[in-house]
Amino acid sequence: MSDREVIRLELTRHPWLPNLGNIDEMLASIGVSSVEDLFRDVPPAVRFRGGFHIGRPMSEEEIVERLDNLEEKNSKLTCPPFLGAGACPHYVPQAVRFITSRSEFYTAYTPYQPEISQGLLQAMFEYQSYMAELLEMEVVNSSLYDWGSALSEAVLLSHRLTSKKKILVPSSINPFHLQVMRTWTAGKGMEVREVPYDSRGNLSQDHLERELQGGDVAAVYAQQPNFFGVIEEELEFLTESARKHGAISIMGVNPLVLGVLRPPGDYGFDVAVGDGQELGLQLNYGGPMIGLFATRWDGRLVRQMPGRIVGLTTDSKGRDSYTLVLQTREQFTRREKATSNITTNEALMALASLVYLSLLGREGLRELGEEIMRRSHYTSNRFEEIGVIRPLEGEFFEEFLVRFPLSYGVVRKKLKERRFHGGFQIGEREALFCVTEAHSKAHIDSMIETVAEAM
Repeated sequence: MSDREVIRLELTRHPWLPNLGNIDEMLASIGVSSVEDLFRDVPPAVRFRGGFHIGRPMSEEEIVERLDNLEEKNSKLTCPPFLGAGACPHYVPQAVRFITSRSEFYTAYTPYQPEISQGLLQAMFEYQSYMAELLEMEVVNSSLYDWGSALSEAVLLSHRLTSKKKILVPSSINPFHLQVMRTWTAGKGMEVREVPYDSRGNLSQDHLERELQGGDVAAVYAQQPNFFGVIEEELEFLTESARKHGAISIMGVNPLVLGVLRPPGDYGFDVAVGDGQELGLQLNYGGPMIGLFATRWDGRLVRQMPGRIVGLTTDSKGRDSYTLVLQTREQFTRREKATSNITTNEALMALASLVYLSLLGREGLRELGEEIMRRSHYTSNRFEEIGVIRPLEGEFFEEFLVRFPLSYGVVRKKLKERRFHGGFQIGEREALFCVTEAHSKAHIDSMIETVAEAM
């Protein structure tokens, strides 16, 4: 080729994107005359008929600049939010994100198969082991979506084992978890009954015992701490009463509270559920989270567990080998015999919790729990100094309910002006505040001063 010759390179399609140039050819291939025909099953009333107004095509550089400009319009909070209600802010060590960002973990979306890598299987096995020790339960799966789905799975497990349809839950249950559970159990015709709480915020033992008398209860649930942050004080009574009346006992637990309180296994619960969000997961605008699910060593319970379990064995040469065991999902057994249709196992989130717990260790978890207790109680005392009271008398962890002498809407507006995200509103004058190690004394004092100004 001479120097004067011109090389012409003609591309008929983009090398990395599907070729959408000949839509008519594709429509003809599938037997429809227009793109509109593809959506004829969608009722006209719910179809979007407007324009998207997305503007002209932009280069990557222009898109990044556009996104940066949009981000600058966001309001930045003065400190981490005081909003909890099931998702609380915590400091996550950089090591957690570094390890979970490694390609061998990050790109393995939702591995189910027995032949997946030994490294990932080992990580999941270690996660189960850590959770088993933390909860003092013998068998842990890996894993579920979140607390609400884990609780729902536990309730369905109790129905399969007992053939009963009544479920007892405290009125102090997280309402979002309750909503999920009602949705999951509606198709089974199950009845969810709420047991009231006393002036301390604890589950009423008298009401619980009366509800159990008919012998038609499949499961009894307790939450530690409950939605109001109050620590339940008489959980042995619940497990003993449930066992006496042939019901499955289920404990929902914030795993961080186990640094300072007794675990579910110590009380004798049959099943433990919860959420690992507070173990190394950022809030991320609401997700993803990770549902914890564990049972005591009982063949009936273990065989009815949802999800999957990783076990440790040896290969033909005597070397440690990890494999999936008791795969009761619908992808591994006949649909009617599957315990659950749970799919995504949240393995990446489980890895984050594993790394977080590895970094903290036993003593670190205890120290963290104690620090959260100190800061949340300090905040409660500061509230009392300005005339904001706690309507529930019980001891609490991380979250607590407060009652204002005026509408909380007025207080919330003032907090918003100072770029504080206040607590979760419960009633006209009540709100649930969350305080963790992420809130410094300066943050807390400044927030209290803002509330005082609003009052």
